[in-house]
Amino acid sequence: MSSAPSENGAPHDPGDSFPEAGVVEREPRPDHAPDGRVPKPSLFNILGEGRAMYELAASYLAAPVLRQAPRGDAHPVLVLPGFLASDFSTRFLRRFLGEQGFSAHPWKLGRNFGPREGVEDAMEERMLELFHRHGRKVSLVGWSLGGIYARELARRAPGAVRSVISLGSPFTGDPRANHSWRVFEWASGMKLDEIPEERFEHLRRTPPVPTTSIYSKTDGVAAWQCCLERTGPQAENIQVEASHLGLGFNPVVLYAVADRLAQPEGQWQPFRRRGLRKLFYRRPHGHRRRGSSAAAGTNGTSA
Repeated sequence: MSSAPSENGAPHDPGDSFPEAGVVEREPRPDHAPDGRVPKPSLFNILGEGRAMYELAASYLAAPVLRQAPRGDAHPVLVLPGFLASDFSTRFLRRFLGEQGFSAHPWKLGRNFGPREGVEDAMEERMLELFHRHGRKVSLVGWSLGGIYARELARRAPGAVRSVISLGSPFTGDPRANHSWRVFEWASGMKLDEIPEERFEHLRRTPPVPTTSIYSKTDGVAAWQCCLERTGPQAENIQVEASHLGLGFNPVVLYAVADRLAQPEGQWQPFRRRGLRKLFYRRPHGHRRRGSSAAAGTNGTSA
């Protein structure tokens, strides 16, 4: 059984670095409002959140296809809920992952009221408990604020983390570029103005493990521009068509999560948009093909 990792990380292993294939590494260049700020999701996107119930129904209808998604190797997966949500909200996702051969676990910390005192320590304790029980690294899947938690856990104890997947998590950009920041201040007891800029810079840093950000440009809660990861040898973005409230049970998201988690440890590779996948996954914002005019030095982006 593995011993608890230190905060300084794990010893080097073959999975510490991977070549980027077919993608030019690039700093995301999000769209901004005329005043330079990242705009909040539009009224159209807010109204589109009502489609979450249809996304759930679509997953039931797509069950025969989803059963063909890549299968897991029984390694532990800790699923973290979004702001004001509980383990009930992630039950569908965890059940799907369990059926696909992963050992999916709830966070068991009740409702997510934000990073109150002791919450991060309790999450780390929960993760390390799974790490020791299974004797294997833990993958972390976090929805919205849960994804920000997952990234922080990976920075705290990278030796215990196999990979991180965030779903609609606004970990970069303007912390007010969403429709929940006032509720966040009320529920967490924290004022955004009182949080040092160094803390936000810390949250924006890419975790030192394979990291995937799944986001939607039609998200009605969090600005998609704030969910973009800087792509690199172990970091990627996957763009889907989904509501924020439906990210945990949208069939396209479920397939992508299973695909990312099913990769052998130490053999992580970027998500491939090939064949039929191109019908369901658009090229992430900021990614360009090698050899294109954009790759030659223009500032154009692909949607």
